[in-house]
Amino acid sequence: MNNWLPLNPRLQRLRSKLLNDPYYRLQSAEEIAIAAQVGIRIDVNQATVDDWLRLPGLSIHQARSLVELAAGGVKFYCIEDIAAALSMPIQRLEVLKPILSFTYYDEESLDSPVHLINPNTADVESLAKIPFVDLSLAQGIVENRLSAGPYRNLADFKRRLKLPADVIAQLMYFLRF
Repeated sequence: MNNWLPLNPRLQRLRSKLLNDPYYRLQSAEEIAIAAQVGIRIDVNQATVDDWLRLPGLSIHQARSLVELAAGGVKFYCIEDIAAALSMPIQRLEVLKPILSFTYYDEESLDSPVHLINPNTADVESLAKIPFVDLSLAQGIVENRLSAGPYRNLADFKRRLKLPADVIAQLMYFLRF
């Protein structure tokens, strides 16, 4: 970490916000640079809508579109891919490069991470493929989501479905919100 961050109270407050508020929306190129310095990265091929919304200049519709494309199998390899997907000039996105990570996940590789399922978008069949989720739990997940709205996070998911901690401890490796 650079020594100048603790000396400037404004930058120290910003650093604290960045580290403690995962939903803080970055406002400028300066904030993006500081976010990169404190280790904030967004893996574009695994990013959630909330991740995309942290970036200045992106709308909720654009964030949802990027997440939907990634979930549908589209791989982003560079900033130009993001620009093309959003039909935006590359110059508007260049400022985001310091915190964007373009990691490729080969679905066939043994080294690839577990495919994470978003319970806010998955259907019953997809949920039932998750270890520890039987057909009745998968149906309950979808029914609860349809009646009470999307799950905010893993804690909300646990509370609404009244799942025991040991089940959540197993499921958390397969879910993405």
